Amino acid sequence: MIQVRRLLSGTILALLLLPIVSHADTLADVLSRGILRCGITENSPGFSTINAIGEREGFIIDQCKTISAALFGRISVEYVGLTPQTAFVSLQAGRIDVFAAGATWTFRRDVAMGLNFTGVSYYAGQGFLVRKSAHVKRVADLDGATICVTQGSTNEQNLADYFVAHGLKFTPVTFADMEQALEAYEMGRCDAVTNERISLAGRRRSLRSPDEHLVLSESISKEPVGAAVRHGDDRWRDIVAWSFNVRLAAEELGVNQANVDEMRAGSKNAEVRRLLGVTGGFGKDLGLSDDWAYNIIKLVGNYADVWERNFTPMGVDRGLNNLWSNGGLLSALPFR
Repeated sequence: MIQVRRLLSGTILALLLLPIVSHADTLADVLSRGILRCGITENSPGFSTINAIGEREGFIIDQCKTISAALFGRISVEYVGLTPQTAFVSLQAGRIDVFAAGATWTFRRDVAMGLNFTGVSYYAGQGFLVRKSAHVKRVADLDGATICVTQGSTNEQNLADYFVAHGLKFTPVTFADMEQALEAYEMGRCDAVTNERISLAGRRRSLRSPDEHLVLSESISKEPVGAAVRHGDDRWRDIVAWSFNVRLAAEELGVNQANVDEMRAGSKNAEVRRLLGVTGGFGKDLGLSDDWAYNIIKLVGNYADVWERNFTPMGVDRGLNNLWSNGGLLSALPFR
């Protein structure tokens, strides 16, 4: 655990010592450039992959598209692949406009690293991928195991904290990213690999023999994951935060990618009309056109559209990521 905390402390120190690039008007920079520089992670099924025809797809990719739709009314994105070790430094240095892949919203990251989180994109929980042949049924069965984990991530700290708290022993094997960790696991270098359970569910499908592996049902942490922007530019933070909120509000109001034109033309619901730019002039307050939210729903969809497109084919249940009205934790902020 000492090594983990030293690593995390070193990351924070590096960010504090990094010259902060002034980006007081990120919106003006992005509009002038004509393209959004969006930080993502690579090769994560359900989150960020390249499909058979060479197009990027996934939940994270749709996060980037959401912001672009709000800004331009079209998809204009430069995807910048990052690791947990480079994401925050790249954001601070101005190499990206937003880290849409997101990270767990923690005190240190929000307060000490010069970042602003823009709401919770989804709730994750850290779990473990194991071989069925090992007959591991619960986390306690991993006592004494060798576990692959990404270096410098909250997963690394959670792993150490949980095992110490529960009197369990383990040997960590750390890697720069999950791709390397998963490869090492498949080669037999470790007994288990740990990450967010949604991510592990997708990555299990990419293994050579996916049916020989399973994701344990237990979670050892609560991970509220959100996109991050730099401190010091409130309007840009508002744009990113409210762009994601559009998708939640649309689902709550029954507006989706298939019916958005019909709802815009005929809905008598006052909040739907404000959301879709028929009344209210909400875009002007953000420095955007009044159809900014309509463009998000038309080009990307509501939260359910995005989930069903990316996670439902993997068999991932929404769970905590249901709307509050369906027993989940997600709730839209009102447009009024």
